[in-house]
Amino acid sequence: MRSMIARGVAPLLAALLLTACAAPTFKQPAIDTPAAFKEAGAEVKTAPDGSVWRVARQAEQQPRGEWWLAFQDPRLTELVDEATRNNASLAVAAARVKQARAIAGIAQADRVPQVGLGVQAQRVRPAAQTSYSASLSASYEVDLFGRVGANIEAARQDAGASEASYRSVLLSLQADVAQTWFRLRALDAELATVDSAVRLREESVRVNQRRFDLGDIGEFDLTRARTELSATRAEAIGLQRQRTNAEHALAVLLGRPAARFTAITSPLPDTVALPAIPAGLPSSLLERRPDIAAAQRAMEAANARIGVARAAMFPALSLNAAGGGVGGTMADVFNWSSRSWVLGALLSLPIIDGGRNKANVTRSEAVLEESVAAYREQVLVAFAEVEDNLAGVRILAAQGAQLDEAVRSARRSAELARKLYDAGRSSYLDLLDAQRNLATSERSAVQLRGNQALTTVALIRALGGGWDAPAQEAAQPLAAR
Repeated sequence: MRSMIARGVAPLLAALLLTACAAPTFKQPAIDTPAAFKEAGAEVKTAPDGSVWRVARQAEQQPRGEWWLAFQDPRLTELVDEATRNNASLAVAAARVKQARAIAGIAQADRVPQVGLGVQAQRVRPAAQTSYSASLSASYEVDLFGRVGANIEAARQDAGASEASYRSVLLSLQADVAQTWFRLRALDAELATVDSAVRLREESVRVNQRRFDLGDIGEFDLTRARTELSATRAEAIGLQRQRTNAEHALAVLLGRPAARFTAITSPLPDTVALPAIPAGLPSSLLERRPDIAAAQRAMEAANARIGVARAAMFPALSLNAAGGGVGGTMADVFNWSSRSWVLGALLSLPIIDGGRNKANVTRSEAVLEESVAAYREQVLVAFAEVEDNLAGVRILAAQGAQLDEAVRSARRSAELARKLYDAGRSSYLDLLDAQRNLATSERSAVQLRGNQALTTVALIRALGGGWDAPAQEAAQPLAAR
């Protein structure tokens, strides 16, 4: 009879062990990765005759990990280094990594027996006796259905997600510092252009004042010159406000009080050389982007937690042991005759839980579905950001070529208008219009140079901090913090 029961129970236990395997096998979500970035080889038509501008320079010899070195700007390198050391948001991310690693260590501790030592002294009345005891205890959970293993795996993946998030914060910080610095330099260059226009307007007011005093011109030309001077000065003041705000933003990134930081004046020249960044293969983007890596780890952690939830529906086996002694003195405690010990095993199985465990499994599966959807969305966003910035770099290069030609033409037009006005062959309005067109073209060219620098940095950020090496190689080791 017993053998029949054993033969019937054995297959049941085997089936339970198979069905209770903690976490399901993780299946990587299928991602439709394009063969190439659409905007990487696109062209910009700039004329009805089909003339095009293309950017086809390579950057194989440029740095990949410390990507900001490609801009050959020593001050930018200093700022990035300072921000990496002192930025508060990066310190928060680093602390979260330490927390996640510690939690992973706590989970890993369940793999080994837990051993504890206890010593006690107590006095009992009315007998007025004192007794002493000492005990050594140990406990261990047998991982029958993979709960411990699944919990360790989930904690390990959480730690990996935190580390990837740290790298994402680090990349964003580096890119923010670079973009803010180039924004400051572009504003300095724009201020230089406007200051030049102010000096031109001041000279125009002086000339018109003399001519008005001599009776060569009417009051209209003089008041018009003064109006233009005041308007140009107002533009310069507005740019100073923008520069001040950018300077304060850079101070925050560097971890400094805004009141104690002053950015040096460093206008962005029209000869600035920006690195050409090849986009590489779209599939490699999944390896370079730290935010995608974080989403990947979140999926795997959610998958492991399904195993934790499933294991709660099956028996849990704990082994316990304790040994020690009791005596009237501490010396008696360690006598062989005072010894005592106990061995035990506890097998617990939920019977009625109101559907709690089943609901927890459903919740864990839903969390995995959510993380998979978030991963897919993050990948789509990453591809879109690369396409956006590839298009931006390409289009701005074509736009810049046209603006350079416009500046040359406007400068020549302003020279001719000055000569004609001085010779009395054109009105002051013609001269003013030519000068205004020149100032507008020069400011547009300066603004575009700034936008080119910002878009180049944005492209590097979208590519995960480089254009070939994985993001892990570009990140500062956490142990160094």
